[in-house]
Amino acid sequence: MLCKAQEDQLQLLDLQLANYEYPYEVATIQIEAQNQTLEMAFMDVKPKNYNGKNIMLLHGKNFNGAYWQTTIAALTAEGFRVIVPDQIGFGKSSKPEHFHYTFQQLALNTKAVLDSIGVEKTAVLGHSMGGMLATRFALMFPETTEKLILENPIGLEDWKLKVPYKPVIWWYENELKKDYKSIKKYQLESYYDGNWDPAYDEWVNLLAGWTLNSDYETIAWNAALTYDMIFTQPVVYEFKNIQSPTLLIIGTRDRTALGKPLVSEEVRATMGLYNKLGKATQEKIPNSELVEIPNTGHLPHIERFEKFIAPLVSFLSK
Repeated sequence: MLCKAQEDQLQLLDLQLANYEYPYEVATIQIEAQNQTLEMAFMDVKPKNYNGKNIMLLHGKNFNGAYWQTTIAALTAEGFRVIVPDQIGFGKSSKPEHFHYTFQQLALNTKAVLDSIGVEKTAVLGHSMGGMLATRFALMFPETTEKLILENPIGLEDWKLKVPYKPVIWWYENELKKDYKSIKKYQLESYYDGNWDPAYDEWVNLLAGWTLNSDYETIAWNAALTYDMIFTQPVVYEFKNIQSPTLLIIGTRDRTALGKPLVSEEVRATMGLYNKLGKATQEKIPNSELVEIPNTGHLPHIERFEKFIAPLVSFLSK
């Protein structure tokens, strides 16, 4: 009954989250890409005691910049300037009806945000899908990326090797079926490995609130396109080329992997094993460190904040 009560309290969310308040002031820039003008939102939070260092936080696929609230507060308290973009197709940014999503295009858009505020060098932290984007950004803009931090990034394995390809329309139809219950079930199983905390409800509500919108088809279409991007554009083969000092922060209970429902139980059991993927990835990235957080799922910065923030600040302060 509790799940039903929570579902009944869902707020219908605007296409660009105009009726959802972010923890810090949001600015926008115009992105000219693929024959259209798009709006890209971001937070730029400046500390009172600026230490001269910047960090950019890149959100995951099922999230937006708002879920970095406690991370922003802790980092600005340490003197870091924190830049938090919402990627095109996510959060408060435009949801185009047609867009060819590539990590390269998203990296260009992200660099445009930095250029607009005059930031020439920054550490880059990517969570989940943001980890794939942060990796691509670091490969494209090594001179900008002072340090790279990957928090439970997806794409540490190439799912194409195990999962049959499904066209965008399949992902789209899948998205159209989503509701509060199915979104929570996915997050419970993949992100938290069956361990739920009421604090996680907000991140379910943000996605489920969109399903109530009459423009949900547009959101679902963008989500389908980004699934295709993730599936077809692996970064795993290029970890060896990363030049920036890198920190991996890995919650070892995480089991996130794309396409699990499409494979046998035996194959599924081999996917998303972050307790192994973290170590394997650290061996591939030159000049990298690994911090494993036991008994923690896909979102260390939400689930085990103190164990996440301490190694992060230590790494950034070196």
